[in-house]
Amino acid sequence: MRNFFNFLKSKSFLIQLGLALVLIVVLVFVTLSWLKGLTNHGEFVEVPDFSKQSVMDMRKSVEDAGLRYEVLDSANYNADYPRFSIIEQNPAAGTKVKTNRKIYLTVNPSGYKKVTVPNIKQVTKRNATSMLKAVGLDVQRVTYIDELGKDMVYEIKYKGKYVKPGDKLPKTSKVELICGNGSITSRAIIKADSE
Repeated sequence: MRNFFNFLKSKSFLIQLGLALVLIVVLVFVTLSWLKGLTNHGEFVEVPDFSKQSVMDMRKSVEDAGLRYEVLDSANYNADYPRFSIIEQNPAAGTKVKTNRKIYLTVNPSGYKKVTVPNIKQVTKRNATSMLKAVGLDVQRVTYIDELGKDMVYEIKYKGKYVKPGDKLPKTSKVELICGNGSITSRAIIKADSE
């Protein structure tokens, strides 16, 4: 055991220990310098605001900023934004990121998706309005005709044309309901008189 302690005090051991410490310090310094250069330590790019930009303008802005991008599936149509423009981005505008960072973008589709017109014929105006609202259609106007069923829906119109249950219309479309006013039609009166 005494020889071991004597070896620890020897000149050759202390020289070896000093060289090992110097080598460790040099390796740590070189590794940190390499990592700093590799990761661009301390160098950031501010993410531009892509909101309402077209896809073509967005591509140029991304390249100018030294970033990459990925377009996610389009969201539901948002009428507040132009068609095919950016409506959402991650990370948010103004965020500091490293160069070559990927930005995730959501694009506004070309229009509302189409929904199926429910079967609302022979349904009351109140129930028909609820059914239409449930699928994303709005009642813009109600027109009354001479039919016995008061507030009963007889026809549906979209942009002046009749539509049938099962037809497809863009979501948020405004439709017109043709409802009965509770009056007996002249056809029914003529038919009753002829019998």
